[in-house]
Amino acid sequence: MITRPHDALFKSAFEAPAAAAVLLRALLPAEAGEAVAWDTLSRDNGSFIDVALVDHHSDLLFSARLRTRETASLYLLLEHQSAGDPAMPLRGLSYQIRIWERSRREQPQAWLPPVIAVVVSHVPGGWMTSRSLEDMLDPAVRALPGLAGLLPRFSLLIEDIAHLSDADLQTRSLAAYQRLALWLLRDARDPVRLLDSFGAWISTMVELLSGPDGFDAFATLITYMFRVVDPVHREALRAKIRPLGSRAEEIIMTIAEQLIEEGRQEGREEGREEGRQEGREEGREEGRQEIRIASLRRLLVLKFKLPILDPAYEMRLQAATPEALDRYLERVLTADSLAAVFAD
Repeated sequence: MITRPHDALFKSAFEAPAAAAVLLRALLPAEAGEAVAWDTLSRDNGSFIDVALVDHHSDLLFSARLRTRETASLYLLLEHQSAGDPAMPLRGLSYQIRIWERSRREQPQAWLPPVIAVVVSHVPGGWMTSRSLEDMLDPAVRALPGLAGLLPRFSLLIEDIAHLSDADLQTRSLAAYQRLALWLLRDARDPVRLLDSFGAWISTMVELLSGPDGFDAFATLITYMFRVVDPVHREALRAKIRPLGSRAEEIIMTIAEQLIEEGRQEGREEGREEGRQEGREEGREEGRQEIRIASLRRLLVLKFKLPILDPAYEMRLQAATPEALDRYLERVLTADSLAAVFAD
């Protein structure tokens, strides 16, 4: 089961360097974009382990050569955010430092490469939190004479697609799948907006379906929709998709069956967990019962000076309910015989 559908869709759309290059080139300042040899862009390892052995993972990390010098390169960190994060500049800076630390280990004498962090935000309502490290520092402290130049600086490039129109997204120089992915990241969590904008994207869907591997890519988009959209809106969504043809309908049926099977699997797992929990509770109760029986047996043997408890009374102990054991324990204090203890 896909537990992070936004991550899965974003990575499927932009993990290929060719697709990422188109997006990144459009988002970087024009002069910076011209300095990058985009045909050298390649996917890099975005996982880092710090000294405390805590794993850190960036969404997508790429490297490319710069046109200015044959040996010069830079890193481009491509993140996506479905929720606002006031600490995002600090997080981006931590990735930047880890990239530099890795570079120093691999090439101790080399210059540190530039690291540019780009965030594609589909936060509902738009990106309303920090865009730079300066935003996280007290303005009054930053304004102290001579202090600003001693503080680190780090800024994010935020592509806030929540405020882009359908036309803005459709005119991007991206392939059909990437444009549709950005649209769904923007709208899928708002079923009313998704259904209202659906018609504007039919031609892009047809374009996708007519291309190579179009139905596989379309299946990925539909899977994302059905996982993110509230189930009460799935039939309305299905009605929007149905005019795209029988193959689209087949994809919907397959995804529906997958979701049903996942629901069954979750139900079975929940049932097993409930069973395990009940088993643990029963085990604990049985353990408590054994302790009470052992305590009562010892009291009986001591009070009535017995070598062992008579087998007939032992059977009464083993068969006793918790309520019966409570009665027997109370009677031990005053009873003058075993029979008096076990009298019911």
